[in-house]
Amino acid sequence: MVSIEKVTADSELHEIAELAGKIWHEFFPVILSAEQIDYMVEKFQSYGAMKNQTENEGYCYLAVRCDGKLCGYIAVKPEQDSRFFLSKFYLRSDMRGKGIASEMMQRVFEGAKAHGKKSVYLTVNKYNTHAVDVYHKIGFETVDSVVTDIGNGFVMDDYIMEYKL
Repeated sequence: MVSIEKVTADSELHEIAELAGKIWHEFFPVILSAEQIDYMVEKFQSYGAMKNQTENEGYCYLAVRCDGKLCGYIAVKPEQDSRFFLSKFYLRSDMRGKGIASEMMQRVFEGAKAHGKKSVYLTVNKYNTHAVDVYHKIGFETVDSVVTDIGNGFVMDDYIMEYKL
């Protein structure tokens, strides 16, 4: 059984940060260098980063559990305009292909509607072709392309994709 619940405890953020490190180091070496993965995990996916995002930047984390075990997570942020930012959307590799990601995305769309938003947008690495293809299949459209300097000599080379609700 899958549950998707708002994270309310520090212990849950610690658990999600640990899972984030595993997922990033498993998946992204085909796209990014080990040094950039380590840097990005610390900057965006660590407990400290997540704590700051929830306390100071308006982010909400959702823990995805299958039979009580953490298998994925989502981070969203309602923007000041009509958009809902899907910041993080990750699922363990052994749990993919079971319909869980569809449930996760449905939860994101419900959250956006509950906040009165007209669209959901996200950024995705241009070389993460599988994710780009999946988002297109769901109905997201590529609306822009951006290269963002994230410090330490690294950049994020992303598409901005949007789904109209």
